[in-house]
Amino acid sequence: MVRRQTQAVAQRLEDELGDERFSFIDTCQRVREELPRPDLPLVVGLDGGYVHSAAQRSRRDGWFEVIAGKAVPAQGRPSCFGYVPTYDTKPKRRLYEVLTSHGMAANQQVTFLTDGGEDIRELPCHLNPQAEHLLDWFHITMRITVMTNMAKSLQPPPPDPDLELSVATATKLIGEIRDDLPRLKWFLWHGNVFRALQTVEGIIIDLETLQPGDEPSKLLTAASEFDTYLRANAGRIPNYGERRRAGEAISTAFTESAVNQVISKRMVKKQQMRWTPRGAHLLVQIRARVLNDQLADDFHRWYPNFTRAPDTTVKALAA
Repeated sequence: MVRRQTQAVAQRLEDELGDERFSFIDTCQRVREELPRPDLPLVVGLDGGYVHSAAQRSRRDGWFEVIAGKAVPAQGRPSCFGYVPTYDTKPKRRLYEVLTSHGMAANQQVTFLTDGGEDIRELPCHLNPQAEHLLDWFHITMRITVMTNMAKSLQPPPPDPDLELSVATATKLIGEIRDDLPRLKWFLWHGNVFRALQTVEGIIIDLETLQPGDEPSKLLTAASEFDTYLRANAGRIPNYGERRRAGEAISTAFTESAVNQVISKRMVKKQQMRWTPRGAHLLVQIRARVLNDQLADDFHRWYPNFTRAPDTTVKALAA
């Protein structure tokens, strides 16, 4: 009974959501220049988590992603939101409504921080003319750390007269690979994408030389995937060092609390349940409204005689 009522409320909220649009920019540059000076930038972080699917057949498969985000204004209370990308047909409209709820002006700067995943790469586009979409530093350094740990286990092949590669040459290549990985991180920290791509390409060539004709190693696969990842997000990599010194956001770390509250705490950690994309999506909408302290206002809008629940009750629903 509770589940049906929760889904019914969430579906009503979904029905009230406006139509999806390719672009939500409806002002020209001349009009924006005449507007008053906007507030400080609005920062939005997007990250994802995975939940068990109702169609799961084994422990290794049957998962789907839920995207969670947090919008942090310069002043005021942050708000969280979420959706299931394989189910939601209005993700851009949903994000736009979150931005407008914080009073986003047409000439206000908005900074989006994401992991650069293919499913959310285009989501922040055409929401605000002053928006910038940046790659989260945490996801970059996490991938480099994994490759660095893999490189520690590299060993030169045993002596073989049939191999053209000598042990001394292989040892030298392994040393260069291990030295290049910290250099790669340094280039990216300073926003030098060109040199970073050159470094990754050199690592891939060295690894291919170490393993001619063999099945690609895990490190070679990881380096090739990282090269593709950088090329797909090259325009979203800033000078992280400069941003850090200026006190600007470089990571989606502040989004982790939203991921935990919206997704993990209810769907993964405490409740080992299986979900359909629709069921998970609708529950996420209710949790976000409760966490943002908006659900009571929704009921009051629908039912004018509704009495707002005490704060203690609202906090209990969010637990």
